[in-house]
Amino acid sequence: MFADNYIPRIAESDILKLASYFPAVAVVGPRQVGKTSLVHAIRSRLERQSIYLDLENPDDLAKLQNPALFLNPLADHTVILDEVQKLPSLFPILRGIIDRDRKPGRFILLGSASPDLIRDTSESLAGRIAYHELKPFFWEEVSHLTSFQTHWFRGGFPSSLLAPNSEMARLWRQNFIKTYLERDLPLLGLSADPTLTGRLWQMTAHLSGNLLNMETLSRSLGINGTTVRRYLDFFESAYLIRRLPSYSANLKKRLVKSPKIYIRDTGILHQLLGIQSTLDLAGHPIVGASWETYVVEQIAALLPDWAELFFYRTHQGTEVDIVIARAGKPELLIEVKYSTTPKPSKGFYIAQEDLQTKKGYLICPVDEGFPISDQVAVLGIQELTKLFER
Repeated sequence: MFADNYIPRIAESDILKLASYFPAVAVVGPRQVGKTSLVHAIRSRLERQSIYLDLENPDDLAKLQNPALFLNPLADHTVILDEVQKLPSLFPILRGIIDRDRKPGRFILLGSASPDLIRDTSESLAGRIAYHELKPFFWEEVSHLTSFQTHWFRGGFPSSLLAPNSEMARLWRQNFIKTYLERDLPLLGLSADPTLTGRLWQMTAHLSGNLLNMETLSRSLGINGTTVRRYLDFFESAYLIRRLPSYSANLKKRLVKSPKIYIRDTGILHQLLGIQSTLDLAGHPIVGASWETYVVEQIAALLPDWAELFFYRTHQGTEVDIVIARAGKPELLIEVKYSTTPKPSKGFYIAQEDLQTKKGYLICPVDEGFPISDQVAVLGIQELTKLFER
């Protein structure tokens, strides 16, 4: 069904633009998301020759036993360092090299953890580095290869989405989860029993699209809330979950302040829940929450620089799934409906009045959108770019 060839990523032009100005560019995102494939695809378009080192390869790691001695002669190259979180002691040395010769495109760093988790990067390379998060394939990148139903079910990780059959896709997702729990999260610094973190990950899957209830998680796992929060911080920093904050600026109403929680990739969500097929998903109680999880991630992948993502819920029960704000001011309201004949809820209209937004959308599994009124329209997943058209 799918070709083995590299599939171009929309992020390519952004990364090349950053490398033309910043001395260092970090491409971050979960393991197996395609960072290495992307950087090899753009090497010929960099402004200078490049050299690639994989810090999980012992031979490449050995070259950096004396990093300055190896890197200083490469001033006219772009040095690509893969899995850079393996060698955090390298960051202060990179800072010194950059400060002696501050040219753009000196280094491209690939990492499987956020800057917050690799604290040395934010401290050592502040002002010298730009970050770009590479997400799993989003719909616009693979719409020529498959249906959105398959993309939704398998998720956007290349080895899951592009697997030759459903069984191989399932086995890949199963091994991805196992490897993250037993190897990757501990390597990032999470010292916890993989059985316990696995239960927490599975519990967050059951909560995906719902409010995060720390007390329930803490009680179910038999650990204190501080520990649960620390584990979730690691999950978020490893790009496995998303906590969506509540919009609450300058409003007099009593608002729910707990964030909503999502599994970042719906293929991983379905694997954690043991959902075996699209047919099983269609009859599963979580189908609506799964659709919301999918839509949230597709919108997050398309967000322009000015946009901030929230949800809105009052203690009186008014709720909207997504609020897109500019400089703290709401611009768009979005309700996610798993229906081909959707109607805005009463709460949607109340939220429009509360937040004074001019435009609202319902995102549904339809082939083509249609207007409901002057201020509300239905969009299909293939039409999400219209959210940000001017």
